[in-house]
Amino acid sequence: MFLGVTTGAEVSTGRRWYPKIELHVHLEGTLRPATLLRLAGRNGVSLPADTAEGLREILRFTDFPHFIEAWIAASQALRHYDDFRQVVVDYAAQVAPMGCVYLEGIFSPAEPVRRGAEWQQVFEGYCDGAAEALERHGVEVRLTPDVTRNFPVEEGEEVARWAVRYRDRGVVGLGLGGSEDLFPPEPFAPAFAIARAGGLGSVPHAGELAGPASIRGALEALHADRLRHGVRAAEDVGLLRELAGRRICCDTTPIGNLRMGVVPSLAEHPLPGLVAAGVPCSISTDDPALMDTSLEQDCAAAESLGLRPRDFYFAAVAGALCDEATRARLQAVGEAFRWE
Repeated sequence: MFLGVTTGAEVSTGRRWYPKIELHVHLEGTLRPATLLRLAGRNGVSLPADTAEGLREILRFTDFPHFIEAWIAASQALRHYDDFRQVVVDYAAQVAPMGCVYLEGIFSPAEPVRRGAEWQQVFEGYCDGAAEALERHGVEVRLTPDVTRNFPVEEGEEVARWAVRYRDRGVVGLGLGGSEDLFPPEPFAPAFAIARAGGLGSVPHAGELAGPASIRGALEALHADRLRHGVRAAEDVGLLRELAGRRICCDTTPIGNLRMGVVPSLAEHPLPGLVAAGVPCSISTDDPALMDTSLEQDCAAAESLGLRPRDFYFAAVAGALCDEATRARLQAVGEAFRWE
């Protein structure tokens, strides 16, 4: 089963249906409150609330430190192989009706390992979930585990080594997540060197909570193939020209940037300026459950800023870390669809 192509104009929640690709979604951040409660009950994990509404209120963050607290509270329910597997399958089930044909899911393996899980258990669960997501929902899933920059660099190197071991199971890149404003990318260069030597791409977070210097560090020290966020490149004209010239795709998350206070309003988002400067931009959700968004909503937000769905679809095709056969199939889906 692969990439069902729809060429008509179906309407989903009042909007015209079109194929979508998501390159920036934290799988732990896709867990809705009801699912969290079920997982916590199964695993004997204590959550800060015992109802879906109570959890929803507690997880409504006010700034980035609060967001990290909410993310940890949400992700702590993931403990075992079946949890890791199921989170991938469940998210594919959510986005398949929205037109998603391909996604690159992020997970942070050092977090559950610190809670007692084994590295192999974590990677096996996510990789088996990716295979099941395709079989059951027709969504092609690749995986890009994150190094947690708040943790010692040695843990990042261990993440990289495990990521390379699962290259043949759908792991295609290494990311860098966590407190971007407190931990610059340069110290994690050895981890990304391990990943590159093992055939993986580089997809660090940069240019959201930290400015252009974080983007330059990601490009120069980590040899980024793509940037997660990158929106603050708009503050540096020379950097914009470099990203455009090198065709470095920025995986933007408009609603997430708004929720995080990166922009004061959606209308003031720098995304149109990036696109006007020639920077390829894909559209994603980041942490849809925590940020109260969806792939449809973020794509609609991009459209409201003047972006064309065809353009951000093909930017994602070019930026994806998949094999060339998969890229050709994704290209064919886009070319077969009647965009206008």
